[in-house]
Amino acid sequence: MLTAVIIEDMPDALHVLMEELSKNHKDIEVIATAGSVVEAAKVLRKVQPDILFLDIMLGDGTGFDVLEICPDLESKIIFVTASDEYAIRAFKFAAIDYVLKPYASEDLAKAINRAKEHLKPNQERLTILKDTLAAPEAKPNKISLHTLDKIIIVSLDDIVRCEADSNNTIFYLNDRKKIFVTKTLKYFADMLKSYRFLRVHQSHLVNLDCISAFIKTDGGYLLLKNKETVPVSVRKKSEVIEVLDSMHK
Repeated sequence: MLTAVIIEDMPDALHVLMEELSKNHKDIEVIATAGSVVEAAKVLRKVQPDILFLDIMLGDGTGFDVLEICPDLESKIIFVTASDEYAIRAFKFAAIDYVLKPYASEDLAKAINRAKEHLKPNQERLTILKDTLAAPEAKPNKISLHTLDKIIIVSLDDIVRCEADSNNTIFYLNDRKKIFVTKTLKYFADMLKSYRFLRVHQSHLVNLDCISAFIKTDGGYLLLKNKETVPVSVRKKSEVIEVLDSMHK
């Protein structure tokens, strides 16, 4: 039997989660609930659950405040957030799992299975999540990348380009390092498109700040500042020229 504590300030959402756990996850026993940062701190000083369901936005603060008050917490954490595009983006940048409210049974089951396998996110990833949530309009400084065996944190400015490799992505960095990441190029193209990254080809995503020139011969390709070249697809050519022209105005 696994123990759980739920930190949730909306009674309806708490009720739905309790029902879902009692019906479909009989190996999880909810030993306490709390509706605020203050209540959560009191509960977590007394008990250390196997799994902590932690709502990000609480009436008197945030889930991060709970974690700061209880820094020695060893629980696996399932973050909970309302359907908000900025919040979802922040979780993706930090490579931290989350569940959306209202709860879908399938998503909750996946999150519980992942929580059973994973350790608590480290402080650096929690900081990325917190900073990205705090300034939703700003460009995040860092991104967490899931490789096959670990999570690597890199600065967005250090990424030169990304290249598709089947359903995976290879990140090429300023220092010539390569990072093989187990997510699709489309996933990162959608994440990074607001931060001066442009999909120039079905297989290529490029940091605009790393482009030296667009070469029109040989079907059209980009020359990067590090002397590498990247092909530009016929379909993307006019968009690439337009973006580069606007940069030089």
